[in-house]
Amino acid sequence: MPCNALRTPVSYDPRQDGESPAAPARSERGPWLRLLAEMLQLAGGSAQFLLHTEKAWSSATFTGSRHVVVLEFHGVEGIVQGEDYVAALPEHEFTISGQIVADAAVIAVEHHVSPHPRMTVEAQLLLLEDC
Repeated sequence: MPCNALRTPVSYDPRQDGESPAAPARSERGPWLRLLAEMLQLAGGSAQFLLHTEKAWSSATFTGSRHVVVLEFHGVEGIVQGEDYVAALPEHEFTISGQIVADAAVIAVEHHVSPHPRMTVEAQLLLLEDC
């Protein structure tokens, strides 16, 4: 059963009659910011964040989200850090409250030499809600 099936509906207002209605709830922020922070820490100081996309994902038994994150590494030292990041990402133990990183994969790596050396890394991650 998906985790969100057990949550109280947003429109529920437990206050007594006669009180003003509850303000509309802000949409919940997903785990993407914590995910990005951990990825940047893993990547080291020379990584530059370029892109993040998030798409809802679910199966018959799990609910979660699929994320794509693109980082860029500049200079020879940055590329060395980027190579370390590529090697470490698939086995990294993420600590994101309420989430399990079920899969973390590097799906593309591009090396550029002109006008200066740089490497772009695209990673895809599947996060599942942890009940």
